[in-house]
Amino acid sequence: MRKHLILLPGWGLGGAPLVPLTETLRARDPMLQVDIEPLPERASGDARDWLQELDERLPSQTWLGGWSLGGMLASELAALRGERCRGLLTLGSNPRFVASADWPHGMGEASFNAFVEGCRSDPAATLKRFCLLCAQGSVDARGLARQLQTATPHGTPRILLAGLQVLGGLDGRRALQGFAGPQLHLFAGADALVPAEVAGDLLALRQNTGIGLIEDVSHAFPLEQPGELAAAILAFIDGDGDA
Repeated sequence: MRKHLILLPGWGLGGAPLVPLTETLRARDPMLQVDIEPLPERASGDARDWLQELDERLPSQTWLGGWSLGGMLASELAALRGERCRGLLTLGSNPRFVASADWPHGMGEASFNAFVEGCRSDPAATLKRFCLLCAQGSVDARGLARQLQTATPHGTPRILLAGLQVLGGLDGRRALQGFAGPQLHLFAGADALVPAEVAGDLLALRQNTGIGLIEDVSHAFPLEQPGELAAAILAFIDGDGDA
């Protein structure tokens, strides 16, 4: 049976940052079907509404993956589907984006709330700042930020704000522990949004899981290192989940 991988993008930037990765995956393995699926365009900030739509829209018996917020949603959907999901992979995704007393490696609550208020008052400026944060740590941070900003879709302010509410409210630790299928989680060593320390936290959370860290790349590492990511993903899928 032909293998099928569905990738979900991150907040606010659409599917463009994942295009080089999908093209590399298709070129290296023509038998692998790879699709980038858009996130829900909902004004609701309730993650359950987003997951219900994704579960209804996306085919079953696929590998689920995603970048950043997309990886968080893929994790929740994998746990929801159970045996209907072949396996899970995430790219630069923090199980809990906002830090807490029992999950210290995340964005501070005050910083996140300020980001939400910025999105509410000036969405365009907030997206620009987000692109800069995504590119921070890259050897060509300015060029990468421009590339991200140029491809950014014009989402409505309400949908952008709802996406941030989903991002801030999700805590995928239980989902990652509950999904019995194979998992691979890849992180960026110079990520300004998801600290590299999350890799160790995740391994402590679920020992029987694949963890990878790519040094000296930013949160936007699907654009920086599509070849290295594709190699890791194909090894994972071709080994039926053996990371």
